[in-house]
Amino acid sequence: MDIKERSTMTEFWKEHSRQATVEEMMLDSHAQELTQHELPEILSLLPSLSGQRVLELGAGIGRYTSHLLTQASHVTAVDFMESFVEKNRQDNSHYSNASFLQADVTKLDFPKNSYDIIFSNWLLMYLSDEELTSLTERMLGWLRPGGYLFFRESCNYQSGDIKRTFNPTHYRSSAHYSHLMTTTLREESEGAEKQVFGFDIVLNKTVQTYIKMKKNQNQMCWLLEKVGRDTACQEGFRTFQQFLDNQQYTRKGILRYEKMFGAGYVSTGGPSTTKEFVELLNLKPGMKVLDVGCGIGGGNFYMAKAFGVEVLGLDLSANMVDIAIERAMEENLPSVHFEVADATKREFPEASFDVVYSRDTILHIDDKLALFKRFHSWLKPGGQVLITDYCCGEKPWTPQFQDYVKQRGYILYTPPQYGKFLQQAGFSNVRAEDRTAQFTQVIQTELERAAAMKDEFIKEFSEEDYLAIVNGWSDKLKRCNTGDQRWGLFHATRN
Repeated sequence: MDIKERSTMTEFWKEHSRQATVEEMMLDSHAQELTQHELPEILSLLPSLSGQRVLELGAGIGRYTSHLLTQASHVTAVDFMESFVEKNRQDNSHYSNASFLQADVTKLDFPKNSYDIIFSNWLLMYLSDEELTSLTERMLGWLRPGGYLFFRESCNYQSGDIKRTFNPTHYRSSAHYSHLMTTTLREESEGAEKQVFGFDIVLNKTVQTYIKMKKNQNQMCWLLEKVGRDTACQEGFRTFQQFLDNQQYTRKGILRYEKMFGAGYVSTGGPSTTKEFVELLNLKPGMKVLDVGCGIGGGNFYMAKAFGVEVLGLDLSANMVDIAIERAMEENLPSVHFEVADATKREFPEASFDVVYSRDTILHIDDKLALFKRFHSWLKPGGQVLITDYCCGEKPWTPQFQDYVKQRGYILYTPPQYGKFLQQAGFSNVRAEDRTAQFTQVIQTELERAAAMKDEFIKEFSEEDYLAIVNGWSDKLKRCNTGDQRWGLFHATRN
């Protein structure tokens, strides 16, 4: 941001900080009502604050500061505007674990590993891309390895209804933030040792309060974790998420899959297998379902409409979730929510769900036992897990199958091995079935459908896309026929 733009931003906040009220902070006349619902929602997404050193950037008048102070070991609350800092100090200086600092975040610096958690609410949209990249690199330094950054921003357009005579805010897309924050790296030295760090996405989701109260799905929040980066991994991509979104699950690739599987679906059998397997769950109205690897949401909409359940869909692919959210607005189903999240890092309170459901996605995850232990803790007693997934036959595999698994980044096990992981995770009544015969039958049906709609498919995509899909499906059949590729159905209960 140049000097002129920085001075414009200063003028903007001078204009909107005269009274130091929550309405000015949120730039919204309904701020009191909004904050009542939004505050607990945002706080529920944070990792445990107990004993943690917290840096709050853009703390404003302390809307969140007082809540952070009751749990954290120390909170440093920073804001650009002196009037906001003074109001925060007046309201919260009775806490012995608080520090208040008036500063411009673009000039801020702290020693390495000073904080466990950085929290910011509506700050980054007031920075240029260049300033945001610089701040992201510095935040990576301020956080300890394994520390967290939580931030929330208005995406795409403004949310508050208070009139602005001018508005220098940067309303970025959610994807822009995710890309910028996860591609920024920082190299740190420990003696002769050098290590590169970056941010991994734990979750990225819409703020539900704004959807319910303002029909605004452009209030987005993120939880990122500082992790060591192996720059040689992920086929040249910096994160596994980027590998997925740029390789297997590009937007065009997803829509091609949907054309084969059926509207709303990107997994084997589309609506037909979904209806068959969901029947096993005996769903009842009001039950809570977690879909891990939800894709573009077809199964979630089906469960909500057919059984009256509440569904939270998680997917690591931002492209998948973007499409799911677009479809959710068309479906108008308030009981279905989506978020970009890493199921191996996302935290939920114990006994949060009646069902954990996952279709053909856990093949991407290395430590399946650790994941299944998480599923077990998230389920209520009597809760069920239902999974279908790509599996493999006994080794040795053919060289072609080895190459395929490596190129896709899959981690595969035989159906019996998969079932054993569920037992080891604490599940009972484990049903582990080899459903490869059904899988090959479904592929044959999908190939026949592709042939019948060849002209339509080519018109919508291209002949090259059509051949890529048909060849891909034919290759699945070959891999199944050699015995390398298997498909498993798994159903189990938490006692």
